[in-house]
Amino acid sequence: MAAAALTREGGEDAFRRLFRFYRQRDASDLRGVVDFSAPGGQVFRSQLSISSVSDQDACRAGLQPVSQWKAYGLSGYPGFIFIPNPFLPGCQRHWVKQCLKLYPEKPNVCNLDLHMAPEKTTDLWGQSKEQLRQVHCSSKWEPRSLLEKLRWVTLGYHYNWDTKKYSANHHTPFPSDLAFLSEQVAAACGFRGFRAQAGILNYYHFDSSLGIHVDESELDHSRPLLSFSFGQSSIFLLGGLKREEAPTAMFMHSGDIMVMSGFSRLLYHAVPRVLPNPEGTALPSCLDQALSSDLPAGSVIEHSSDEDWQVCAKYLQSSRINMTIRQVLAEGQKFPEESGTNGEDQAPSEDSHCENSKAKRHKPNTV
Repeated sequence: MAAAALTREGGEDAFRRLFRFYRQRDASDLRGVVDFSAPGGQVFRSQLSISSVSDQDACRAGLQPVSQWKAYGLSGYPGFIFIPNPFLPGCQRHWVKQCLKLYPEKPNVCNLDLHMAPEKTTDLWGQSKEQLRQVHCSSKWEPRSLLEKLRWVTLGYHYNWDTKKYSANHHTPFPSDLAFLSEQVAAACGFRGFRAQAGILNYYHFDSSLGIHVDESELDHSRPLLSFSFGQSSIFLLGGLKREEAPTAMFMHSGDIMVMSGFSRLLYHAVPRVLPNPEGTALPSCLDQALSSDLPAGSVIEHSSDEDWQVCAKYLQSSRINMTIRQVLAEGQKFPEESGTNGEDQAPSEDSHCENSKAKRHKPNTV
């Protein structure tokens, strides 16, 4: 296959070659992309810690009982776990609304803060919802609202894109609902006591990509990295400890969760391409499902108004949202005076040549 042949060519490293291959808008040979909805080959079933999460706590987080989840691993990637959409009907809507309406609000930090006055970046939802409801007349998608210009939001310990570090003095309270969700998923994967301390939310459109990088800025690498995806689909590349190792390509669909732990925690990875929903509809069917009117006591899930969901649905017709949640510090650990490493966490890029631009690979996009 064309993708496999690329990894054997000389010149640039194997990861870069495959990134460029899948980044092409006309790359139609996707036969080499792992599809966890039809697992086979290097995919195997992974065991979960069913007793670590009660059915009630799973439901409170908007998740099916863990006994009903399917989880998979990949040969050659110990510690990598892929969980195809374990959310209860309608519950993905809550997280989409939080990522668009609540989480971008102050005191959290977003890419718009880099070049706009603070008063201009308050209530992005209120400033954008009417524009999002309007019908696009042009065949070419262009951002018209502030929400459509959103590229990233940081939560908890705010990641510094310039220094590649977290610090004790740049911290705001981590959202309690997202912390609860993350703790249940981590426990189900064998990581009881996980503490959600930092989050990076990435907002993608059909021309977006996420460059090749390793998430190593957290001071505790023994805890997993959790990734949640909503909206349109994407291709995710998971490589090795060196970029000379060819990555494995896989599809990520709405509701899918990835857990990178152990050996896989510090592997190179990237998102070269966002794809339209494979069902051929504007939104995947899992997002058409309404939330049950009967939520359990203590649920972190909230009902969305029809008006709010109409705005979210319009946004997602051309977009994908990804939440990555991290534990930065081990129990009892503190930041050193000069904290951090040379991590390469990245924000999505709109530049079709982003893989050739070192500056753009290491700094968040601005609008």
